[in-house]
Amino acid sequence: MICSKGNYPIKKDLASQVYQLLRKIPRGKVTTYKEIAKALGNKKLARVVGNILNKNTKPIAIPCHRVVKSDGKLGGFSLGVKKKIELLKKEGIKIKAGKIIDFENRFF
Repeated sequence: MICSKGNYPIKKDLASQVYQLLRKIPRGKVTTYKEIAKALGNKKLARVVGNILNKNTKPIAIPCHRVVKSDGKLGGFSLGVKKKIELLKKEGIKIKAGKIIDFENRFF
């Protein structure tokens, strides 16, 4: 888990909170939309998190490619799924049939 509600200072702007959390995900690791939502204090915000990531104007600098579905499937990416795969592979993450291989060990 990235962080818990108890030790993360909640700010007014939800998108900036999401982007701050994304910056904490190290290269070669992934997290899920649901985990980010939980870190924000409400696991039901997973779709909202996805929408925020889709509007990310700096998808490389703010590494939304490191966010995947809870089952290890890739999910979407504003620059396209092929680009998401390329970026993840550059970080040493292996993908087969649209899913992270060894997902549990890549989870942050």
